[in-house]
Amino acid sequence: MEDKKIIVGINASFLRKQNTGIGQVTTNFLRKLINSKFQISNSRHNEMEFILYLEEDLPKGFKLPKYFTKKVFLPFWKRDDLIRKIWWEKCLLPKRAKKDNCDVFVSMYQCPTIFSKSVKHLMIVHDIIPKLFPEYLNNSRKKHYWKLTEKGIKKADRIVAVSRRTEKDLIQHLGISPMKITNSYIDIDGIYKEEVSEEKNKKLLKKYKLKPGYILAGGGYEVRKNVEGAIRAYKELDSRLPTGQAGLRGNDNHYKMPNLVIYGKLLPRLAPLATDAEKLVKELNLTKQVKLLDMVPQKDMPALFKNAIMFVYPSHYEGFGMPILEAMNTGTPVITSKVSSLPEVGGDSVLYCHHDDVEDIAMVMKNVMLNKDLRETLSARAKERAGQFDWNKFTEKVLNIIENL
Repeated sequence: MEDKKIIVGINASFLRKQNTGIGQVTTNFLRKLINSKFQISNSRHNEMEFILYLEEDLPKGFKLPKYFTKKVFLPFWKRDDLIRKIWWEKCLLPKRAKKDNCDVFVSMYQCPTIFSKSVKHLMIVHDIIPKLFPEYLNNSRKKHYWKLTEKGIKKADRIVAVSRRTEKDLIQHLGISPMKITNSYIDIDGIYKEEVSEEKNKKLLKKYKLKPGYILAGGGYEVRKNVEGAIRAYKELDSRLPTGQAGLRGNDNHYKMPNLVIYGKLLPRLAPLATDAEKLVKELNLTKQVKLLDMVPQKDMPALFKNAIMFVYPSHYEGFGMPILEAMNTGTPVITSKVSSLPEVGGDSVLYCHHDDVEDIAMVMKNVMLNKDLRETLSARAKERAGQFDWNKFTEKVLNIIENL
């Protein structure tokens, strides 16, 4: 690329959905870009201009420096659905970026956006779940959107995959050339890296009517995330564990089996792909021991993790696995599946289970619950490993790719 001012367009649409995984990635990536103290070695970062393309105005308090501009627009169809999404991403966005003379465009997630040769396109790909789990394509609109998205991925000039697992999936299932793909791990929001005060702990426990020492699960009720496995494993553990063994202090008859707390909300339109946790809890006679919290604001999540004795996340598949990294940052012991990208994130700082084996999940839960030394070891390891994930590294890699397109 010639030595001139580089105009970089960015699809920042998910700034309006900061509680989602893609929303967190978009928010934290942009925070690094607009931070004047952020320095990149051997970089032309200060020779770039950035244009943010948005469907809604910037969140309150999100201020842009002088080398940033924003463009907020919607199609005639303003309902927030797949029709609007396709119209905005595939039709309007490329036209606006070309009109604004963008040299490079960054899509913060996999999408149908395609550019002519005059605009170099870098796409962040988090996963290709609809390709691997066709049940997600349960109507014609979703099938059409994914077909367009696959084409968008294939047409991108460069791809950043957020895990090696996603990189392998792109090569194996979409036939993407390895030469086009760079792997770069993302991180989680900085709120999880802050110490949780005693005051925040008390507010959290009071707000949700909880007692510390519960077992935490959740992250959404999608069947893929296997909340059902966590609930059934809890039932297995509850039915087999003698009362005298339950609780945080091992053989202490004054302690009962810890409650299971589940957080997360699934939108109604995804209901066919959701675990009916409420129905399952009733069927297993666990209504007094299992608490379903529904959607929990991100500001409450660090304390929710911190007050748990473990986080159980036996997911069938993840493109990255942000929930376990969130738990790791708070020092909460994690049990997760040894599949997809989860071992890349957890390393040797978490315990693994067979995601499709309820007895195995229960056995690992029992080991963590009854062994205080193990919990302390896992907590220390988790915090240490969590420090290896860094938004600076991710942002630097993306900017280096932009410079060389």
